[in-house]
Amino acid sequence: MIDVDLARRLQAEGVLWDPRPGDRFTIDQPTLVDEVFWISELTIDVHVYHGQPILGFNGTTEWALDSVTLDKAIWLPREEQLRELLGSRFRGLSPVEHGWRVTVTTDGAERSFEAPDVEDAYALALLSFV
Repeated sequence: MIDVDLARRLQAEGVLWDPRPGDRFTIDQPTLVDEVFWISELTIDVHVYHGQPILGFNGTTEWALDSVTLDKAIWLPREEQLRELLGSRFRGLSPVEHGWRVTVTTDGAERSFEAPDVEDAYALALLSFV
């Protein structure tokens, strides 16, 4: 899973999240940042309130949460979501000794980014474009 600090960097650089069922996120609060939540139409759903999307915790009592605005949530994108964001710039994914290498094309030249986790390698590549 993507490192929370890399996910924060993506958010800070303006990578937009359109929450959908199956998406993972954490809540940017010291007591919750280590917890991973998944959007599901059964427990966590996306609602719009006064034009703002909010994440509604339907029927959950574990954390006593009702809803959270997107600015308090940190999207934890999956591998395929990061690859989609790279679009046609993505050239390849390959294993390396201590993790993964993502290769992208920028300005006609290939660049590679390595990380122990595949999603982190994708995130590093994406951050080079934003």
